[in-house]
Amino acid sequence: MNLDINQNHFKLFGLPEGFALQRDELDRVYRILQSQVHPDRFTHAGENEKRMSMQWAMHVNEAYQTLKKPIKRAAYLLSLHGIDPKIETNTRMPHNFLVAQMEWREALEEANEARDGVRLSALETRLQAEMAVLYREAEAELDQRHDYAAAATTFRKLLFLEKLGEEIHYAITELDD
Repeated sequence: MNLDINQNHFKLFGLPEGFALQRDELDRVYRILQSQVHPDRFTHAGENEKRMSMQWAMHVNEAYQTLKKPIKRAAYLLSLHGIDPKIETNTRMPHNFLVAQMEWREALEEANEARDGVRLSALETRLQAEMAVLYREAEAELDQRHDYAAAATTFRKLLFLEKLGEEIHYAITELDD
């Protein structure tokens, strides 16, 4: 194995470093890398080679999981550029986003209390559309403008909305039970 474990995830997969990526290319290279490093290929090898294979397989899996999920990919890109979005300590958001958050939460609470699956589904659809807008914004900030501070704010917004999406999804599945 001539792979460099110190490569960043994009280099490991031979992809340009950026938020936008070709998912089919990521999947294709992942399958190739896994076929090269999978521990099953090293069952008759020495202990050191088996251990290295296991480490590589884990590294390739971790890199793949990071790059395939947009929120993880954004966090990874920010970290590559030395930006800590300070998720735990920086909860400051633009006023209009905070107001929108309160409105989202009220709508979720009302639909949930009414056990209204139609309103919950509509809320989920609206949330997905809003997240798509923010993902496009993150792409522009990260790939075109290289404005990592703005991207960190967008990333925090996406985290809020992702959590809200999980809550909406949970409420919908509770209705189905």
